[in-house]
Amino acid sequence: MTDQELIQAAVKKGLLSSTVGSRILEEVGFSHQPAEEIIYTSHLIDEEKMAQLKSELLGIPYKKIDPEAIPEELLKIIPRETSENYKVIPLEKTKDMLVVGMLRPDDIRAQDAMRFIARQNKISLGVYLITPSDLAAVWRRYAPYQTEIEAALKEIGAREETSGMVKLEEGGKGEEAPIIKIIALTLKKAVEMKASDVHIEPQRTKVRIRFRIDGKLQEMSRLPLALAQPLVSRVKVLARLKLDESRIPQDGRFRTVLFGRDIDYRVSTFPTPSGEKVAIRVLDPTIGLKGLASLGLADYHYHKLEEGLNEPYGMILITGPTGSGKTTTLYAVMQKLNSVEVNVVSLEDPVEYFIEGVNQSQVKPEIGYDFASGLRQILRQDPDIIMVGEIRDSETASLAINAALTGHIMLSTLHTNNALGVIPRLIDLGVPAFLLPSALNLMVAQRLVLRLCPKCRKEEEAPPAIQKIIEESIKTLPESLKNSLNFKPPYKIYHPKPNPSCQLCQGKGTIGRLALFEIFKMTRELGDLISKGFSEGQLWDEARRQEMVSLRQDGILKALAGEVLIEEVLRETASGNF
Repeated sequence: MTDQELIQAAVKKGLLSSTVGSRILEEVGFSHQPAEEIIYTSHLIDEEKMAQLKSELLGIPYKKIDPEAIPEELLKIIPRETSENYKVIPLEKTKDMLVVGMLRPDDIRAQDAMRFIARQNKISLGVYLITPSDLAAVWRRYAPYQTEIEAALKEIGAREETSGMVKLEEGGKGEEAPIIKIIALTLKKAVEMKASDVHIEPQRTKVRIRFRIDGKLQEMSRLPLALAQPLVSRVKVLARLKLDESRIPQDGRFRTVLFGRDIDYRVSTFPTPSGEKVAIRVLDPTIGLKGLASLGLADYHYHKLEEGLNEPYGMILITGPTGSGKTTTLYAVMQKLNSVEVNVVSLEDPVEYFIEGVNQSQVKPEIGYDFASGLRQILRQDPDIIMVGEIRDSETASLAINAALTGHIMLSTLHTNNALGVIPRLIDLGVPAFLLPSALNLMVAQRLVLRLCPKCRKEEEAPPAIQKIIEESIKTLPESLKNSLNFKPPYKIYHPKPNPSCQLCQGKGTIGRLALFEIFKMTRELGDLISKGFSEGQLWDEARRQEMVSLRQDGILKALAGEVLIEEVLRETASGNF
């Protein structure tokens, strides 16, 4: 089954529009991810519908499974490592047959591995198609995190000592040493739960381990305080940091392979009175590296962004607060523009994800290699496309504008409240106003909000106050967009209805986060306005003339479609001047 066949079948069944199907195939070309994976990670099609579609194409039956119904003994037939590598789980075993569930039954390597296991047991093989959430639920059965942590603690025989040290058993130096095991389990669990950060924090009486998931910290485990120093030392060994230096912060990184993909961990230590705290950024390419089709851009924003990217030169700025997904969008744009015909060079602090074909460089301000000095050197590298991680000061802003004026595509980020704020911010950084119309192409603002689980949401009528907000936002939408909407008053909104048995969201009611966007274009009219001097009200008038859909309007449309919580949209966005 090829990506083309899958997309064509999904479009024919009405599961995807032809526009979205084309976007996915385009993303497959430059991200080298299978179309199926892009569809699953972006939640473009319900998992069960997707499985039924694959079942028809492959001629293999789909089975909805209950992970808790699989006996512990059965799990031993297919080791966890094999299960993770080939995305396969055991479902049933009789005297004549081993029945397995496979996420990708057309994977030749997985087929060969399962036939080998069946031959070892002297039985035949039966195959069902399964969904990613069922597969992940069974993986959690293999090794519950807290249970394994407790087993490691017993192995250590950990106990609080007056000296604050822990006694390790003799001979505990191999790969199975308990401290090594605890760190390995923690990092693996972080990837499994799609955590963006891991915090190992010594407190007054305990060591606390927390994960940041969907922007919020959750406590995962509490360990004896005596383990603080051994745990930190293990992380330092992995990141090649100085073991004998605990007075000042240190930074490092390391890489490993988990679930068949390269995972990068960025490590930062920080001295506290209770001991060194460690923060580990988890850089999973399946989460952080996305194509434009996976960002949550609605058609009205996607087409504007695509038009801007087709310009031969000029600046595209992504703006928003810390943690709003700017870097993810920047990487998606870089992947879209990256090809063998162009030289793409980036300056980053730090390099978070490695992109094949892009010349990425990490700035080091402590030795004088910052964004400004790096940008000067980049211009000698014969670049076509330049990416600067962030415009922080006047010098970087000036150099970036000049690069955009001299025939380069310039990508960067800026901290402003909305897309319109880019213009006064650049002027505040000392960029002459008359240069902006020639240098700027697009100003993109974004925010991240929780995405509702499509299986665990309930529809209800919006309260009167929210009805009024929705009505006012829709009233000021562009006429062409307004006429295409199917939402009628009284407006319906959605809230999570957590279901503990839901394998898609694990009973949380939400699944990941979705971006809200607004895109402001540089036009001749906007250029004239900048040259003559402008007020904020005049910028909003130009945004209306451009038929810009604001962050709040984009969020409200997504809330009415059941994708996000309206309360989060209202909290994260301003009402604007629309």
